[in-house]
Parts: sequence; C-alpha cells; structure tokens
Amino acid sequence: MLSTVSPAEAIDRVGQAFRRFHAGEWVMPPKVYLESPPFGDFRAMPARGDGLALLKWITSFPGNPAHGLPTVTGVICLSDATTGEPLMLLDARSVTALRTGAVAAVATRALAPAGAGSVGIIGCGLHGAWAARCLVAAGYGPGVCCDPNPAAARALAVELGWSAGSREQALSGAIVCCVTPGAEIVLDAGDLRPGLHLNMLGADGPGKSEASVAAVSACALFCDEWTQASHGGELTAAVTAGIVTRERVTELGAVLAGEAPGRADPEAVTLFDSTGLAIQDLAIAAAALEAWRAGRVTPQMVTL
Repeated sequence: MLSTVSPAEAIDRVGQAFRRFHAGEWVMPPKVYLESPPFGDFRAMPARGDGLALLKWITSFPGNPAHGLPTVTGVICLSDATTGEPLMLLDARSVTALRTGAVAAVATRALAPAGAGSVGIIGCGLHGAWAARCLVAAGYGPGVCCDPNPAAARALAVELGWSAGSREQALSGAIVCCVTPGAEIVLDAGDLRPGLHLNMLGADGPGKSEASVAAVSACALFCDEWTQASHGGELTAAVTAGIVTRERVTELGAVLAGEAPGRADPEAVTLFDSTGLAIQDLAIAAAALEAWRAGRVTPQMVTL
C-alpha cells in the first residue's frame, strides 16, 4: 500500500477530497466509536464519493505495544457505490498513516506563513514518520525529530537527513507537528511564538489532547471537520470549557475552496486540528484501486 501511492499523490488526493467534501460532492456520516474498556476502542468510518463507498473499521488499543502488537489495526472495505460490490480490502493502518501525513502537508500549504520551511516533529512513530515524509514531499524541511524513544527519533532523522533533538528544539521549527498518543500535554501557551504553524495530529478521540487549553485558545483555529473536532479532537477541551466556539474555528475544506480565509496575519499562530476523516481514507483507497486497475500493483485476490 505505502509503495503504491506516493506521498505527493496522497497530498494531491487528500486536498481534492477536502474540496469535494466541502462542496457536498462526497458524503461522510459521523464516525462511530465502540468502546472496549479498559483496553481501547473500535471506530467505524464510512464515506462515499466518485462512484465508490468505503467503510473503515479501525482500532486504538494503547496497551498493545507492551504485547508486541501495534496500537492501531484494522481493515478498509472499498465498494462500488452503484452496485454495492466489494472491490478491494486494504490494511487500515497503512492507509491511516499515509492520509494523516498527507493532511499535515495540505494544511501546512494552506496555513503556514509564506517562506516557512523548518519543521519540528514531536512523536516519531508510524504517523509522525509519515507526516515528516509528506512534508518533505511538499518541499518542507529540514527539521528536528523528537520522541521519548531516542532511537525512533534518530532513525527518522537519519532517513530524512534531519537531526534528532529535544522537545524545545523541535518547537523551534516554523512548522510543528505533534503526533503523540494524546495522553499528556506536550505544548503549552508559553511555547507559542509569532508566525508558528501547528499541525495537531495525535488527539483523535475523546479525552485526548496534546496542547493545553490556554495554548489552543491563543491560536487562530482550523480543523478537518467541526463535529469530530469539537467532540473528540484537540479542540474538545477548550470547547467543553466554553472558551472556543464554532465561530472561532474554520474547516480546512472552506479554506481550500477559497470560501474562507486561512492565515490572516503573518504573526498569527495557526493551529490545525486533525481528527482523521473517512474522506481522506477514501481518497487514498481510490488511488490504490486505480493503481491496481492500471496494472501497477499486484494484490492478493480473494473470491467472495
């Protein structure tokens, strides 16, 4: 999967998906959570667009690494929207990593100051690595990689020709991506400075946050989709506290469509809250389907 759709193509596809969703051409019902306490949760994410329908069944089980298993696992079923015929099954983990990285680049292009280049990655696991790779594909860098596991930070830094460093060094970048599990705050109001752009990618469910409420409330705010972001994203704590209202938050699709302003001031601090949308998965899955139909990939075949 990750060798079938390049970061550059993923960035283009995900940007198009946001525009089509904003225009009402693609449809995405709300994400459904099924808790499995105390272990984690399951998530069902449907979407439909361009003659295709998708259902993503994915998990978040934070304790899995202690048992030698990934935190995120799942499967995506891609179907023909005119007949209902299943067309392709994909590994949800790889699709999630690629589309998460792609949206970081899409949001950065739309919201970062002109000329911004240096990057800080806080959290160098699977999703942090793909955020960095997609930013490189979009022309950003060099950067600093930071992770509680120094080996993970060093490995990503070596791969990209960047450097490994501290949280403070990563926060010195013009573009900062936080890609942690969201269990603890990694960014406070005192870490903000004029012109900074933040991609907050780790808080993808209720109770998670990577930035303090004070930090969030001090930024110009953008999100992938308001309903998800207000109930299970980086904005949730500030919304619950009554500090951030709908009027303060702009959806990325509106910016990409030219219907809402992005960065209003070069000195502003912009924050993009990415909760992860099924339309992003649909964009990547559609690209994989096209690659198969064009003969560029040979998948396993299953007869149902």
